[in-house]
Amino acid sequence: MAVSKRVNNIGVSPTMKVAAKAKELKAQGLNVIDLSVGEPDFPTPDNIKEAAKKAIDANHTRYTINSGIPQLRQAISDYLKKSCKLDYSPNDIIVSSGAKQSIYNTILSVVDPGDEVIIPAPYWVSYPHMVSMAQGESIVIPTTQENNFKITAEQLEKAITPKTKVLIMCNPSNPTGAAYTPEELKSIADVVRKYDMYVISDEIYEQLVYDGFELVSFASFDDEIKAKTITVNGVSKTYAMTGWRIGFTAGPSDVINGINKIQSHSTSNAASISQYAALEALTGPQEAIASMKVEFAKRRNYLHTELNKIDGISCNLAEGAFYLFPNVEGIFGKSYDSVKIENSTDLALYLLNEAQIAVVPGSAFGAEGYLRFSYATSLEILEDAVNRLNKALSKLN
Repeated sequence: MAVSKRVNNIGVSPTMKVAAKAKELKAQGLNVIDLSVGEPDFPTPDNIKEAAKKAIDANHTRYTINSGIPQLRQAISDYLKKSCKLDYSPNDIIVSSGAKQSIYNTILSVVDPGDEVIIPAPYWVSYPHMVSMAQGESIVIPTTQENNFKITAEQLEKAITPKTKVLIMCNPSNPTGAAYTPEELKSIADVVRKYDMYVISDEIYEQLVYDGFELVSFASFDDEIKAKTITVNGVSKTYAMTGWRIGFTAGPSDVINGINKIQSHSTSNAASISQYAALEALTGPQEAIASMKVEFAKRRNYLHTELNKIDGISCNLAEGAFYLFPNVEGIFGKSYDSVKIENSTDLALYLLNEAQIAVVPGSAFGAEGYLRFSYATSLEILEDAVNRLNKALSKLN
């Protein structure tokens, strides 16, 4: 007997793989600095934790309706209207067990075998694998550091074929932190409106933009674009609630109904207690977001400055999320003892073994020549990481 071809055609998430290796080394007593995982280091705000405790005491511990408790879907509707200028009925919103499940359910709902899904690279590691599990074909559009890792309308139009069904946009981006300006998004929307296709707009980092950057939701341009767009968001990144596993999807009624069917036969509803915690996150005090953003901006600025001081590395200043994506090709070809750095995986492994710093190679995101650094950790730890990085790289020649 053998496992399915579906399983053999996909790999384990590289970010989870690196994180697991980092935890393994920590368990061995090594002081590993983990800059690989995409989650805030801040605790979940107290008011949200208290709401979860009250939900338990009130015995909100049973199944909810598949799409999520009505008051949470209303809160999401209100949030999208206020924060994103998107008008969705609670009936056109579904709550899932994390934004990752939201995206996967959406892909299963709109992609048939043989359909093409356009994915700009660098991309979040799971997009192509999700498309593969839906028996679709990923059409990857490479971007450049010079264009801040963003596709152009011209690139998109050239990639569209009669088989094109979906464009996946991640704005702000994981792994680069780059964000599209309203003008850049509008030019892409003008291409999309010409074709019979959907856009999955992954906006999980929507609140985490810096320096007054104006972020707009893709579906907000007009009703025609809204009808083609499925918006995915959640509470994980904004409210430091990664482990609570609450994501949500808003979109056309037929797509949301399709997601509802799929979810009803897989996980059913998201965790009831987490839903009540998410309700408090969206409707309660919002001061924690501002304080987190101030800290993230400080860390971003520090790490960006320090990375650009290192010979062989160049790094763009990201507009959002909590990642930097430096170009490290200037280090390729160097070696230390028996270790030769030929690619981003070699460099990531060298840094893990030599400096006990865990980062993710750019190849995992479809962009060889780069590393992803998460700055979702304290400034003190980042300073230690930079010192270790400089020491380890100075050994290469």
